[in-house]
Amino acid sequence: MHSAVFLMEFGAVVLALGLLGRFAVRMRVSPVPLYLLAGLAFGHGGLVPLGGSEEFIEVGAEIGVVLLLLLLGLEYSAGDLVGHLRVHAPAGVVDFLLNALPGAAAALLLGWGPVAAVVLAGVTWVSSSGVIAKVLGDLGRVGNRETPVILSVLVLEDLAMAVYLPILTALLAGAGWAAGGLTLAVALAAVGTVLLAAVRYGRVISRFISSEDPEKLLLVVLGLTLLVAGVAQRLQVSAAVGAFLVGIALSGEVAEHTHHLLMPLRDLFAAVFFVFFGLSTDPATIPPVLGPALVLAAVTVATKIATGHWAAGRAGLGERARWRAGGALVARGEFSIVIAGLAVATGIEPSLGPLATAYVLLLVVLGPLAARCTEPLALRVRAALSSDGPSPLPTTTPLKESEKSTP
Repeated sequence: MHSAVFLMEFGAVVLALGLLGRFAVRMRVSPVPLYLLAGLAFGHGGLVPLGGSEEFIEVGAEIGVVLLLLLLGLEYSAGDLVGHLRVHAPAGVVDFLLNALPGAAAALLLGWGPVAAVVLAGVTWVSSSGVIAKVLGDLGRVGNRETPVILSVLVLEDLAMAVYLPILTALLAGAGWAAGGLTLAVALAAVGTVLLAAVRYGRVISRFISSEDPEKLLLVVLGLTLLVAGVAQRLQVSAAVGAFLVGIALSGEVAEHTHHLLMPLRDLFAAVFFVFFGLSTDPATIPPVLGPALVLAAVTVATKIATGHWAAGRAGLGERARWRAGGALVARGEFSIVIAGLAVATGIEPSLGPLATAYVLLLVVLGPLAARCTEPLALRVRAALSSDGPSPLPTTTPLKESEKSTP
């Protein structure tokens, strides 16, 4: 009986996702917000709560994040990663200052104390790698000039989580400096080891994994990715970072074939991830904290756009690419929920969980819209402001052209 309920519920969810995806294609928008709204409808307090399939959807959501980051990592080589990190390290600092400080300030203004300030700083700081990877693919921007800049900011955030999460865990547990330092040292050693293996032995790993049989290639890559992601998470490092580094380690034909084989699985489990995000949110907890969440969302939308615009400008990209980079970074998601969940489990502040949920839900819905609309909207505003000013002399451009042609 339980098996029959599970099959019916999960089948209904997948069918609904397929129909919503088709609708999104017709409307030429990303399906991510629709998937999230479907999760709210199927979750606790929603229209049709699920019972028998929620645990499976939770596991599928974790696999979805791993596959999203694996396929994103396959787009770049280890050399690209190291080069981008060296070039864009200042962007990581700017990203932290512009986006973590508003969250910390909000917690202090609400009277929640310093530990809650550290928690909310992380919630507002880190963009959603999973949502952004999906949106970039939906909009066909994976090969755009600004994508390496976006990716570098995301990777810096994910790697920074290897430092932030152990510190946060120690603060929430009230552990001493010795225990917190040990946890942090283990996390940094794990990240360094995996990154070193990806940079130095990527070709060897690719040759070892390579297979002409698609079935064997799929099983080996998927198994290796899940194993590395699990070990990374066990060592207090993000599973997303582990999956991304596996993708970086693979190169050449192996990366190309793996990308082709895993795309259908990625699309399925990524959709499940977004549904689970909605499932974990009780709609009744959102209205009481909607006001502060809206204010915080408005502030950090602006700061994320400024971060991407500055980082792309520093990389020498044009105005359009700068606005696209800024808009793409707006979405928050899986990391923010993980951070808030750690705080909720310790009970440091009852309102922190609902506020974080409302905030992330707003930005995970606004994120795909911002990625699509920031560039054209910014250019329209700029054109409108330019037209309000004094009109240039009609002879200005011809005079410049004639001066250029004069020997």
